Amino acid sequence: MSQETPKKIDDQLETIFALQKGLSEMMNLDRYPKDSEEKISALCTAIIHEAVELQRTTNWKWWKTPTLFNEVEAREELIDIWHFVVQASLELNLTPNDIVDEYKKKNEINRERQRSGY
Repeated sequence: MSQETPKKIDDQLETIFALQKGLSEMMNLDRYPKDSEEKISALCTAIIHEAVELQRTTNWKWWKTPTLFNEVEAREELIDIWHFVVQASLELNLTPNDIVDEYKKKNEINRERQRSGY
């Protein structure tokens, strides 16, 4: 696998980060924590709750009659998670390039784990 990052992906991440930064600048942040650690904690809570909302779009309750999977709703919940992940990235001063670099490092660790029977 090539370690080169296509410029298009970087551009798309830059766009997402810029959109999130613009959104956060529009928001009333009076109740948003001021301390960095508290911000990350609050964002983690939001991510967890959005993940639960995403899970609720699936038929995870094996004891219940399944319903039709609503992919549109699932996508919306996943994008909500992305909003909070990108905001946490901004709070931790991670750039899109940092994200790609860190992802590559962790991806290689995970690949090595799979090769070694993790």
